[in-house]
Amino acid sequence: MKMRLNWYKMSPEGYKAMLGLQKIVDESKIDHRLLELIKIRASQINGCAHCLEMHTKDSLALGENEQRIFLLSAWREAPLYTKRERSALAWCEALTYLPQSGAPDEVYNEVKNHFDDKELVELTMAIVAINAWNKLAVGFRSEVGNYVSKLTKKNESSKKLNT
Repeated sequence: MKMRLNWYKMSPEGYKAMLGLQKIVDESKIDHRLLELIKIRASQINGCAHCLEMHTKDSLALGENEQRIFLLSAWREAPLYTKRERSALAWCEALTYLPQSGAPDEVYNEVKNHFDDKELVELTMAIVAINAWNKLAVGFRSEVGNYVSKLTKKNESSKKLNT
């Protein structure tokens, strides 16, 4: 699919603001493999091929198990995820499907059991960021098929994660 509009060149201020939000996510103390799973799950829901390609490749580069990526859309039925990961995935879905879900108290209370306040804000910022990136990428038809991850297991903490 051909890119409709190069939005980041048309709005360098908007792009800079998005990168500022992404910096908060990149500097989070939350395991970046979990953050990549969150990015993949939101991108599945939003139908963002560009972000699915990017975050699947980044997740693999960080050492994520392929089976966990393959089964992510059915995480509730798959026994491969920890309680912490499940709470984060449920929170991701609740916020991504916000008009339908209303961010239910039971989902919030469960994620609150597994993340401290700072982590919960960082997790929520990650969900907000990927949803925004998804909308930009889908809306303007960002290219798919050429992404090469710069991440490795060794440089997880020293390299900033891509959006």
